[in-house]
Amino acid sequence: MLQIALWKRLTIILVCLLGLSLAMPNLFYDRVERHNDAIDSMERGAVPTPELEAAMAEWPGFLPSSLVNLGLDLRGGAHLLAEVQLADVYASRIDGYWPDIRDTLRDLRPQIGTIRLQEGSLGELRVRIGEPAALQVAVDAVRELARPIQTLTGVGQTDISVTGQGDIVTVTLSEAEQAATDERTMQQSLEIIRRRVDEAGTREPTIQRQGTDRILIQVPGIGSAQELKELIGTTARLTFHDVVSSGVSGDTRVDPDQLLIEDLESPGIFYILQRTPVVTGDDLVDSQPSFDQNGNPVVTFRFNPSGARDFGVYTSENIGRPFAIVLDDKVVTAPVIQSAITGGSGQISGRFSVEETNRLAILLRAGALPAEMTFLEERTIGPELGQDSIDAGQVAALVAMGAVVVFMVLSYGLFGAFATVALGINVALIFGFLSLIGGTLTLPGIAGIVLTIGMAVDANVLVFERIREELKTAKGPARAIELGYERALSAIVDANITTFIIATILFTLGSGPVRGFAVTLGIGILTSVFTAIFVTRLLIVIWFERRRPKQIEV
Repeated sequence: MLQIALWKRLTIILVCLLGLSLAMPNLFYDRVERHNDAIDSMERGAVPTPELEAAMAEWPGFLPSSLVNLGLDLRGGAHLLAEVQLADVYASRIDGYWPDIRDTLRDLRPQIGTIRLQEGSLGELRVRIGEPAALQVAVDAVRELARPIQTLTGVGQTDISVTGQGDIVTVTLSEAEQAATDERTMQQSLEIIRRRVDEAGTREPTIQRQGTDRILIQVPGIGSAQELKELIGTTARLTFHDVVSSGVSGDTRVDPDQLLIEDLESPGIFYILQRTPVVTGDDLVDSQPSFDQNGNPVVTFRFNPSGARDFGVYTSENIGRPFAIVLDDKVVTAPVIQSAITGGSGQISGRFSVEETNRLAILLRAGALPAEMTFLEERTIGPELGQDSIDAGQVAALVAMGAVVVFMVLSYGLFGAFATVALGINVALIFGFLSLIGGTLTLPGIAGIVLTIGMAVDANVLVFERIREELKTAKGPARAIELGYERALSAIVDANITTFIIATILFTLGSGPVRGFAVTLGIGILTSVFTAIFVTRLLIVIWFERRRPKQIEV
């Protein structure tokens, strides 16, 4: 018999109501967006103002407030393609080795004579010794300074390459270290750019690596490409401070020579710090993830000579006390000084995972962009053009839906009307799901929705045609409807699985607009199968139970 259990009916209705409620905020996009921005500002610690309170009151707090984020082509904004000058990093990295090399060779002066730093090509450190006959001794001593590379691809290799000719010792980064440096530099650049852009309060920026040395930056809702360039170019502030106390609240009063800084990982927890930093990020040469003698993940850091001297004095006088590492007015970490750090380098230990040490090392290096960036491409998309795209997409969606509705009603009568109701619910479910996951809608994404509208009734067409066939042989309309759904199910599933596989491939292998199209297409396939198999059937069953027709026309 044509029946649907009560729990199935309730489940179908609840899913539809949930999708409609999640999609509803998008009908009041500007109001909800102002409400969300006000809430976000308050959470960031903004002082309550009448404007913020009015914006918060524009949308009831008990209703869903998630929105579909509009992409660059719909909202307007800025597009940049930047090339990171990786070769510049080699020079700064190799220069950081000079203090250790100098101190090592000074101990060998009785054998090698005088040592002088010579000018060399970019990324090359050249040292002239006074006794050419002792060149091998100098080369071997410098090679002892080489450290193993802490990457999977660099296992068994060291970070520097040392050669000698005549009276010159030449030190360069090894090929494995150059590859590791390139990777770290790109990660650091991505992290810095992401932090700079996120601080601007923009919505769903696209910041991704392209190739070996390029970064694509697309930020919806920003005024111009020049504004974005200035935003990215802002230098982060990294400092090391003495900790007065910790675990205090945000309204604690502090002295004029102190700072009240919030913890980065634990919002609501504050530190009282001495205002004058012990050292700054300008003195930090490098920071890398590593492992201690027990195999636990740690973060190592190294200062330049000036910073090493200041930090050595401070740590020797403050053993057992914590010091805070502050980045962009947030405490990144506050480790306890276990011993005097007089060599200009040290390590930060704690209950870190490998991923956390990688991130912390990136944050510690994120005081400024590691290398110069050349902007190869820049575009500004005005909000008017974005609104035109939205309007065009709306027109296309309405025309597509109107054509489908007319076709279905003319072809299948009342059953076609049920299918069009399910089609409307289908579109609402797509927007509700995008809102739930925080998805970004682009112009190709709208194309995916329009295509879904056209494809959504395919399952209904298969079912209705099958019901027509069954009406000729089945005993009664109820049995015909039941057999129609049962025997059309395999064809519906097969057709949609193949399309979903294509959407998955597009998402996996594509980028940018292609992925936006794949996301909405994939979601649309899932929602259209749900509405065709369950929603339309529920509408038909409810109608049939009320009317009890002796015969039906499809």
